[in-house]
Amino acid sequence: MQRLLYAAPRGGFECILVLTGDKSQHASGNLLLDQLFGAEIVYVADRKDRDSILQETSDRATNEGKKPYLVPYGGSNATGALGYAFAMKELIDQNVSAHWIVFASSSGGTQAGLVLGQRIFGFSGRILGISVDESEEWLKSEVSKLASATSEKLGSRIEFASANVLVNANFCGPGYGVVTERERKAIHMFASCEGLLLDPVYTG
Repeated sequence: MQRLLYAAPRGGFECILVLTGDKSQHASGNLLLDQLFGAEIVYVADRKDRDSILQETSDRATNEGKKPYLVPYGGSNATGALGYAFAMKELIDQNVSAHWIVFASSSGGTQAGLVLGQRIFGFSGRILGISVDESEEWLKSEVSKLASATSEKLGSRIEFASANVLVNANFCGPGYGVVTERERKAIHMFASCEGLLLDPVYTG
């Protein structure tokens, strides 16, 4: 999503972001970049209102005579997930041997694409999403529904069950992007021991 924001000014497009949370008086991190690249920011206090506000924002742009392209939370729709299904094919074609694929999962698009790719291209390992902000039950449901919907783009629907989606929500902490002492210790350990710089949301 950040890349879309960065490319928008160069293409002559306006970018409107719908973000969960209250407006900060001291922008840092991604929010500071959002402002630097000239995005209009709409804040949503409650996560449950996020999708409706996103649609309302798109409708407002339309009523103003603009032609908006609505990108869902995390870019998680069938088009986005399909890219990750074919990413799985690339891994298999390159003879990448792995027993597990483990990654940060939030809106479900990446994981939906990977589990679809696993099914249709025959990946024998297991796929585990580490939730960064949602419950295990919610994320499993979203991934299974999106994987099923994405399969239709390939010609026939494949049904995915929540019970067959692997999610670990034990590392969510107090909220999305909220850095606690545990994250600080993990980031410091990897930087000092391995020379790897982790971010405070997805990898830290």
